[in-house]
Amino acid sequence: MKSSVIVFPGSNCDRDIAVALEKMQFKNKMVWHKETSLPKSDLIVIPGGFSYGDYLRSGAIAGKSLIIDEVVKAANSGCLILGICNGFQILTETGLLKGTLLRNKNLKFINRDVNIKVVNNNTKFSNKYKKDEILKINIAHNEGNYFTDTNHLEELNKEDLIAFKYCDEAGNINENSNPNGSIENIAGIYNQKKNILGMMPHPERMVDEIISNKDGVNLFSSLLN
Repeated sequence: MKSSVIVFPGSNCDRDIAVALEKMQFKNKMVWHKETSLPKSDLIVIPGGFSYGDYLRSGAIAGKSLIIDEVVKAANSGCLILGICNGFQILTETGLLKGTLLRNKNLKFINRDVNIKVVNNNTKFSNKYKKDEILKINIAHNEGNYFTDTNHLEELNKEDLIAFKYCDEAGNINENSNPNGSIENIAGIYNQKKNILGMMPHPERMVDEIISNKDGVNLFSSLLN
């Protein structure tokens, strides 16, 4: 399976995701944001980090990069797109995903491992997980508070477009298990066609027992599957 990772000035997780993809046997290429064409790709990843230093607002400048036009074309043609953390923010800036990421509820940067629950395991990104499976995944963000309007929230629930929700170790989804204030504890969402996933947690950081755990492995296994 061929993957491409988009690299922006200020990205700091592009190498992390590249290592994870290559570990999972993806044939990966790094694509600089000023490129105007993409290699043939089954999966395009927009990585985490602080593209352009998060000036204006997170993802705003990166969302106007030259390569984004090609990412949008690929997405509309059905290519799989994964946006992680800042990548999720960029996807909302481009309109490929609805909603926005606001400042965390405590107005502080959060960097810690949290629990998330698999809400929909019937997608190309999640088929190797069990429904309601609880994962421990790292988050590292200042603007991870997902918000959307009432109509879209209803669509997310009705069409099963919520990928993951923040929870506690027992799987309880409530205010206490919500690290950043996201509406309904949402940690990741799909688009209508489910070929685009945006998520704030970092699955690429959870692919090795020596440094963390392997709770992120099945996201990449699902894509290969």
